Amino acid sequence: MIAALAALTAAGCGSGAGAAPKITTTARAGVAPTPPTKGAYFGAWVPPEVRGKRTSPSTSSPTTASDTPSGSPSGSPSGSGGPSAKPTGKDAGKPGMAPVVGFERQLGRQLDIVQNYASWKAPFPGDLDTSVLSGNRYLLLTWGSADTKEIVQGTHDELIRDRARAIKATGKPVFLRWSRDMDKKSALPRVHSAADFIAAWKHLRTIFKQEKVDNVAWVWCPSARGFGSGNAGSFYPGDGEVDWICADAQPGGDYDYRDLSEAVKLFMEWARGRAKPIMIAEFGVPQSYGERRAEWLRAAAKTLQDPQIKAVVYFDSDEQADDPRDKRRAFSVTGDKRAVSALREIATTPYFNPRNLPVTSD
Repeated sequence: MIAALAALTAAGCGSGAGAAPKITTTARAGVAPTPPTKGAYFGAWVPPEVRGKRTSPSTSSPTTASDTPSGSPSGSPSGSGGPSAKPTGKDAGKPGMAPVVGFERQLGRQLDIVQNYASWKAPFPGDLDTSVLSGNRYLLLTWGSADTKEIVQGTHDELIRDRARAIKATGKPVFLRWSRDMDKKSALPRVHSAADFIAAWKHLRTIFKQEKVDNVAWVWCPSARGFGSGNAGSFYPGDGEVDWICADAQPGGDYDYRDLSEAVKLFMEWARGRAKPIMIAEFGVPQSYGERRAEWLRAAAKTLQDPQIKAVVYFDSDEQADDPRDKRRAFSVTGDKRAVSALREIATTPYFNPRNLPVTSD
């Protein structure tokens, strides 16, 4: 199967793939994260452990706890069991890295991108952030938001400036995904409108520019579903304000089965008109798909091998599930040998390993 995926890559084949626009970015090359010349980075969100169980940011340390709807993946986590064997390796002992290294062992390679979530008021960097930045993985920091009108009014300028300086001080390239899923109805009380969101986005960027923060790539990320049922595109701040365009693209709990190609179709059609690299920041296959999970992942690999998609991040978590019986919103592959094998095929395919990181045997 790996050979087959590699052949697809060589042929430039991907579901819906076409001639991608020339990619541009406002990010400073060599300082901020920039797209790979060929292929796409592979990353993941792997929840932290609390007493041996993987859980969500809202039940872990204060540095990742959420106080807004966009600060963490879910407000009602169910958790998921971590790898049975205690991870080993040079990074396993670093704060917060044991679950990440355990997940990497299942994949057979190191991740390009490790995602972490931080609430609006959470200090940065947290333990996991520091651990990720100490190595050669990119950090994708998904940062929550305050009320957009308050941001524009300057109420939070001191906090924003502190975060900007903290990110600059790391001296490492950081993906910054601020106020993701801003198009959802649940975000309306703090977002207010597309115009308010755009004004707040530009306000943040202005402060970061004043602080001369060059090591950030700005990732704009609504929900993929918002391009069908809503007006997600209206929240776009403009090509000069965005480095990566992104979508959260889980298939949706109201479907018995839905390919990733269907979930991202309308988003990808919209993205074709933007000369920006694409990141799929939260994709996952529901446990409710059972034996078809591997099939779903292999089909997703074809969809994601698109010349404009430059980063994909798996959501290896069950925390969005309403309860332990809710398998439609549970995405962790741990314990599912077929799903792990299929995800490993994706991660170790040359297309999704653009930095040619070492691949281990099973």
